[in-house]
Amino acid sequence: MKNYKTIADSEIFSAEYEIKKSIFIANVKHVETEESAREFVQAIRKKYFDATHNCSAWILGELGNIQKSNDDGEPSGTAGNPILDTIKKHELTNTAVVVTRYFGGIKLGAGGLIRAYSHTATLGLDAAKIVQMTTFQQVELTLEYNFLATIENFLRKKNITVTNSKYADLVTLTLILLPDDIENFLVELTNLTAANVLYELKEKIIRAVSC
Repeated sequence: MKNYKTIADSEIFSAEYEIKKSIFIANVKHVETEESAREFVQAIRKKYFDATHNCSAWILGELGNIQKSNDDGEPSGTAGNPILDTIKKHELTNTAVVVTRYFGGIKLGAGGLIRAYSHTATLGLDAAKIVQMTTFQQVELTLEYNFLATIENFLRKKNITVTNSKYADLVTLTLILLPDDIENFLVELTNLTAANVLYELKEKIIRAVSC
């Protein structure tokens, strides 16, 4: 698994910019497939059906290797690529940005369009909630009840997240830790309990962490 930055999968983030009577509106969303990216672009086009242009770009995949941009009628290279470059500069993936333009009657020129689309996309991404998709190691602890209070206090002090708890003849706790923290954690756990707590490394998972 590779750690990467993306937009929080919660809502559409928006921002607006006006220059020389043209209004630019950025809409930003977390997407994970080309199909969902296209659906998002179509939804924005439908919402702003009366706009002059709805230009877009997206980057997908953990490696950011799937990229697409669309000028939607603006001069070639003045809209889609600047939006795409802005996503790259923010080091994001699984991210789609649509910048809508309502033409105000004053031409901006190629340089002006590039700056306007870049700036609006930047405003949209700055307004978005960015998260770091981070790899965690799951660790399953098995312990007797007389160790439970000690272990819970230890985990609380270490700010370690417990994702699942089972209480039967023995207690089973499932934790998540950063892979680099595993070795020290297990040493401390062994010392704390005199090796009376069993542990098992489970599969790795990836979770969103606020940046």
